[in-house]
Amino acid sequence: MDERTQPATIETPATQPTAPVRPPRRSPVSLTPKAIEMVKKAMAEQKLDGYTLRVGVVGGGCSGFNYDLDIVEKTQPTDIVFEAEGLPVCVDPMSAQYLKGTSIDYVDGLSGSGFKFNNPNAKNTCGCGQSFSA
Repeated sequence: MDERTQPATIETPATQPTAPVRPPRRSPVSLTPKAIEMVKKAMAEQKLDGYTLRVGVVGGGCSGFNYDLDIVEKTQPTDIVFEAEGLPVCVDPMSAQYLKGTSIDYVDGLSGSGFKFNNPNAKNTCGCGQSFSA
C-alpha cells in the first residue's frame, strides 16, 4: 500500500485521570450589601486581609441555637465556601442545614446596631434575634 491508500489515523491526546467533579454547592446563606460592607470594614480595620467570614450555628441561647459569626484565617475541607461581592464566606455542613435560605442583614436601630438573621427555618426566635429553635 502506498500513502494514498492507507487509512487515516487520528491522534488523540493522552487522557489524564481527573479528580471527580463535585457539583457546585449552593450557598446556604446570603448577605445584604450593608452586611457585606460592615464585615469588610471590620476586616480592614483589624488588618485581616485574606481571611474568611464563618457563619455558623452553635447550641445554646434561650431558644436552643445561637447564630455565630467569626472571621477565620483558614476554612475546613468540609466547609461550604463561596463569595458574596468579593467577601469570602464559609459555612460548616451541620450549620448549613439550619441556615438554608437565611439572609443576613446589618441594621441600625434605637436599641443598637448589629447583624440580623432572617431564617425561614426558625420555628421560634428570642427577643434579641440571636437565638432560635428549628
